[in-house]
Amino acid sequence: MTQYMIAFDDGDMIFPEEDLPDVARAALAVVQEARNAGVWVFGAGLEHQVPSVVATDGTVTDGPYPESKEHLGGFAVVDVPSREAALEWAAKIAVACRCAQQVFELLPEPAA
Repeated sequence: MTQYMIAFDDGDMIFPEEDLPDVARAALAVVQEARNAGVWVFGAGLEHQVPSVVATDGTVTDGPYPESKEHLGGFAVVDVPSREAALEWAAKIAVACRCAQQVFELLPEPAA
């Protein structure tokens, strides 16, 4: 099996505030479905913020690109047999969250 990160940009979830309870219920239902299917690894929404970058010398700056309007808004990691399966889960999340999802294959952990 391969792990995939399914993510969306902060600000992509655009819907009327009164719809938030329905969106939250739909998103939690997809999470539960993924747990029941045994493919859910981990997921979280991220607090709206400008990310901090820690350089190799320990210097901390805001960035990486302060002028950028796109920042990660949330993600899920699923462990599935194929990219096609990851895309199917991304489609379910997109419908539930009412926003497009990006799919990234994660590199395997290095052997110990």
